[in-house]
Amino acid sequence: MKRKALFPGAFDPFTIGHEAIVRRGLALFDEIVIAIGINLDKKTLFSLEERIKALETLYADEKRISITSYSTLTLDFAIQSGVNFILRGLRNTIDFEYEKSMADIHRKLAGIETVFLFSEPEYASISSTLVRDFIFHKKDISTFIPVKK
Repeated sequence: MKRKALFPGAFDPFTIGHEAIVRRGLALFDEIVIAIGINLDKKTLFSLEERIKALETLYADEKRISITSYSTLTLDFAIQSGVNFILRGLRNTIDFEYEKSMADIHRKLAGIETVFLFSEPEYASISSTLVRDFIFHKKDISTFIPVKK
């Protein structure tokens, strides 16, 4: 059976912390679907098209990664996508409390397991919110955003 994982998020923007989770996830899964969740109530800095383009550029040479977006519940999209797992990164205990509840629901309602990868220490303080705030205040964010190698 192919091990296919969904890595959902707003990714506004996609950070080096996200990239590290995907890199480590590739050692565990045959395929990863990076899916940008659309929440009309959430104000984003980057358009959906900009976020998709950035991810497609970053992972252009990685055939095991696909990029998409969705506007349904993550659970419904996971079922529709035929994934076996949901991949999530955890930076701290606050992330854990929220993500554990979601993982329990996903397993109970659809039998989809969630795999948690703890953030590497050097990325634990990086969040999209922090990076957006730095952008707003015209600070250099280049150390927080992945670049294609």
